[in-house]
Parts: sequence; structure tokens; C-alpha cells
Amino acid sequence: MTVAMEKPEKTQPAEPAAPVKEARKVSRSMVVGAILVAWLVLFFVLRGKQTLALAAADLTDLHRWFNDVNDSIGANRNSNPLFLYFFNEIRLVIDSLVTFVQELISQSSGDRPVPQIGWLGVVGLAGYVSWAMGNWRVALLAVAGFTFLGLQGLWQESMDTLALTVSAVFVALLFAIPLGVWAGLSDRFNRIITPLLDFMQTMPTFVYLAPLTLFFLIGGASATIATVIYAAPPAIRITAHAIRTVPETTVEAADSLGATRRQALLKVLLPMSKRTVVMGVNQTIMAALAMVTIAALIDAPGLGKTVVQALQSLDVGTAFNAGLSIVVMAIVLDRVTTAASTREEEARRSKNRVLAWRRPLLGAGAAVTGVLIYMSHTYVWAAEFPGEGGIGSSIASAADTATTWVQDNLSGLTNTIRDVITNGLLNPFQSLLTDSPWWLVGAVLIAVGVVLGGLRAGLTTAVCVGLLVATGVWSDGMTTLASTVVATVLVMLLGIVFGVWMGRSALVDRMLRPSLDAAQVMPPFVYLVPFLALFGATRFTAIVAAIVYAAPVAMKIIADGVRNVPATTVEAATSAGCNTWQIITKVQLPMARSALTLATNQGLIYVLSMVVVGGLVGAGALGYDVVAGFSQGQLFGKGLAAGLAIVLLGVMFDRITQAAARRTSA
Repeated sequence: MTVAMEKPEKTQPAEPAAPVKEARKVSRSMVVGAILVAWLVLFFVLRGKQTLALAAADLTDLHRWFNDVNDSIGANRNSNPLFLYFFNEIRLVIDSLVTFVQELISQSSGDRPVPQIGWLGVVGLAGYVSWAMGNWRVALLAVAGFTFLGLQGLWQESMDTLALTVSAVFVALLFAIPLGVWAGLSDRFNRIITPLLDFMQTMPTFVYLAPLTLFFLIGGASATIATVIYAAPPAIRITAHAIRTVPETTVEAADSLGATRRQALLKVLLPMSKRTVVMGVNQTIMAALAMVTIAALIDAPGLGKTVVQALQSLDVGTAFNAGLSIVVMAIVLDRVTTAASTREEEARRSKNRVLAWRRPLLGAGAAVTGVLIYMSHTYVWAAEFPGEGGIGSSIASAADTATTWVQDNLSGLTNTIRDVITNGLLNPFQSLLTDSPWWLVGAVLIAVGVVLGGLRAGLTTAVCVGLLVATGVWSDGMTTLASTVVATVLVMLLGIVFGVWMGRSALVDRMLRPSLDAAQVMPPFVYLVPFLALFGATRFTAIVAAIVYAAPVAMKIIADGVRNVPATTVEAATSAGCNTWQIITKVQLPMARSALTLATNQGLIYVLSMVVVGGLVGAGALGYDVVAGFSQGQLFGKGLAAGLAIVLLGVMFDRITQAAARRTSA
């Protein structure tokens, strides 16, 4: 049987497939833009409706409840067991510590006894400790700096500030170093404590004060406790980081030699992380000094009180002189602790003969310091700094003269700058926030949070918005939000311009970075003084101070991000014919997106804290509410609610920008 073979069908050539049109990817920035456009349209339709405006003296039920709680605590402070055996005991211990340090170094005043260590002994001790911990250069700086404090006529105020700072740092490190070590050794504890540290560092300095006065009253004890809470997180974080960065091979080698966990910690981990831990101590000292000055709002003694009183009376000269003392003290403390962190490395580089004569000289220096302390304890001229005003009156007079000249000759320029930014940016955006219905603003914030940070950030934003409404200070919160956003936009413009410049040029980085580092040492109060002279007591003064305060950190983060773009990528773009502008905008900035987002995060937090402090110089809004709560008993509840609102804004900013940074780097 033959089988018929079927002829294979002739294959037809396949027709070319129609080109598939790729769907254009919608970026997050486009979605945010669409949200803002929809907001503007609805704003013009619903303007002035459901705005939750509240008059300055009006109180909500929540504010009255806070007032009642304050009154109840005041009435039962000496009978409630919780206060008798817990809060009052803590206040007593802290107050005793502060009083001891004050009586040790502070100059006599009124009923205060003559100090145990007078000015000559303090100057000698500061120089010796700086030399022992660092080198002879920082010792000279410490001697010159402390002597200058006395010449300004602010020795007693400076010693009060130093006493509070030393007390707070001592207590903070007492808890922070062990907690940091624990967090470095335990992943579980690190995960538990990290959100708490994030929350503590997100809260502006103002916010710590009101709740603490509720439990510990006003004065040095409350100021010290607030400073401890504010200053401890950097030491905890940096200590944990230092422990975690010790090479695993080193730890394994110690284990193989039979070292116990205690021996490994004391003989390996802590010695190898000592330099980084000292850097954490440096950050704690700087944070403590910044907080101690602001704690003058709750009657903490020292330079901060002088600055606050001068700012409230618009006395620029006195504020400048006291602010200069704060800067000098900050520089001295920063240089000494920085030198201490590098001391061991310098010693290793030094020759043995250098170390041979250093020890006898340190012994001789200790003897000289002991003599100076004895003299300052024995003789009045060495105990109380000679002279009353010193050069401080000349500095204050010069500052007043300069202020008058600026206001007379540069008012046209300063007013123009103020009016352009105020009328062109601040007022329109503030009107958009305060005159829109509260639910519309809340919906926009939640939507932006979801788009930029994801669902979790959006949920956090929703909770914060709901609590902001409940605080009863929604309108003031939106005014503060407007100032914060406008200042942050200007900070990022400066940060991008100078950050890219620094990232592309090592010479520019070396020139600018010391100034940026010095700017970050200065406490927030100090920034208000020069701009008060330039722009007067207005909200614009707080915005400019916030820009100058926050710009350095944004510049440094962006510079590092641009510098970390691989050189091969830049070379490839250059070989492809890209010019400098194209390399910056098409290569370096896009590849440094995570750094830009992180800079925005830090800029927002820094700006918010400074804008709130600006309540002292006419910024109004939440900052004024907090200050008024300290000074007027009937407004305590509103001030406490305003502090809570500041926390909510900070948490909202932080969660959105951190989530956006994670999504950008993913």
C-alpha cells in the first residue's frame, strides 16, 4: 500500500508586527503637579470656607483641659505619691547637681557664695584639660576663649551656661553610652530604640520645654532634663554605629582566644571605637549648649536668658554681645572635643621622643593648674573677674551703631528683598494653606505623602493631619507650614548651587567646608540677632535665619552625593559630547537623587526648628503660641497644644521625606 504524502503547505512570510506604542511612564513629580493644580482650582472655588481659624486669645476645649491638668498638678504636686517619690526626687537630684557645679565655678552674685574655683582657676583648668585631651593649640584657644568671656562682662552668665551644659552632658552620657553599646551589640534593641531616637531628634527644641515644666517646674532642673533628652540621641546613635563598625574578624579573633563578652567589650570593642565615641560626645556637647540657651524660656540661668531678654526688647547690641559669647563657648568646646577624638591618632604618628617630654610637661602643667585653682579660691581678684563691663559694652555699642547704620542706609535694599520674597512666595502660599478648607489641605497633604513616600507615609500623614485638627491650632499650624516650606525651597536652591560647586571642585570644598562646619556649631538663637538688625522683628527674619541655619547641612549632603557619582560615568558623558550643564543636570544630579532627598529631609527639620524659634522675633504662629504659653498662665494649654502641633508637623515632614529617600535609592 502506498501512502500518499501530503505536500507541505507553503509558508507565507510573516507580516511585520505593528509597533507597540510604549505607555509613557507617569513620574511622581507629574502626579504631585496634578495634585497641586487640582488644589489651586478648588481653592478659587472654596476659598474662605471651613478654614478653622482661631483668634489669638481664643481657647478650645482641649486647651482648657490642658489648663485644668496644669492647675491640678500644681495643686497636688506635694501630696501626690507619683510626684513625691518620683518627679520631685528627680528634680531634687538634678537641681543638686546643677547647684553643685554652679557653686563650683560661678562668680558670686547676691546670696550666691564665692565660687570654689574662681575665674583664674577655671581659665587654667580649661587650658590644662584642653592640652591633655588635645594639643597646645586648642589649649591656647581655650584660654583665650574663656578670658574673652570675662572681658565681655559676661563671666557669671557664661559660667552658668557652662554649668548647665556640663551637668546635662554628664547625665546624658551616663545613660547614652551604655544604651549605645547595647544598641550596637543587639539588633533587636537597635530596632526598638531607633524609632524613639528618630522621634526625639525630629522634635524641635521648643517642644521639650512645656511638658517638662508641667512635671518639673521651671528653672535649672527642667532645663537640664530637657537638655539631656535633646542631647542624648546623638551619643546613642554614634556609639551604636561605632560598635557595629568594629571588624568582625577582630571580634572573632578575641572570641577564639577565649575572651568573655565583657572582656571583648572592654578590651576590643570600646578601645577600637573610642575615636567615634568621642565624636558622639562632641555632638552631645553641641546639642546640649544649643538647648541650654533656648531653655532660658523656662528660667534657665546663663547667656540664653540675656539673649532672650534682649530679643524681646529688640536690644540688638546686648543680644549680639551675649550671642558672641555663646559662639565663642561653642567653638572652644567643639575644638577641644574634636582634638580629643584625633589625639590617639596624632600620638601614633608622633615620635617616641615627643611623647617622652609630653608627660613631664603635663605633670608640671597639673601643678601650675593646682596653684591657679588655689589662688582663685583664696584671693578675691582671682575669684571674681575684674571689671564690670569690659569690652562687652563696646561690642554692644558697636553692634547698635552698625544696626542703626544698616537701617538708615540699607533699608531700601533689605525691605525690597523682604517684600519680594514675602509678597511673591510667602503670602500667596500662606493664603493657599490658611484660606483653603481644612479638609482640602489635609487631602492634599495625604495625597502628596502617598505619592512621594508610599502608603505607610500617607497613613502617617493622615494621622498627623487628624491630630493637627484636634489641637485647635490648625490656622497657626498652616502659617508655620507655609514659612517652613518656603524657607526649605530656598535652602534647597542654595544647597544645589553650592553643593554641586563643592562636589565638582575639591578646592571650593576645602574653602567652604570650614565655614559650613563653623556655622553648624552656632546655637539657633545666635542666628536671629544679625537678621533682627537687618530686617526688624518680622516673620521674614525667622525665615532668613532658618535658611542660613539649614543651608550648611543641605550643601554638605548634596556635595557628598555629587562627589560619589562614579568618575567613569562622568567621563563617559564627557566623551559623548555633553557640556558642563548637561553633565550636571542629566548625569550628576539624577544620580544623586537620594542625596537630594536626604538634604530635603534634613533641611525641613532644621528649618522647622528655627522657624519656631523665630516666634521670639515676630514670626508668630506656633512659635509665638509656645512662648505665650510660658509667659501667660491662661495660655499654657494653647502653648502645649502648639508644641504638639509642631511635633506633628515634624513627624509628617520626616516620615514623608525619609520614605521618599528610601524609594529613590531603591
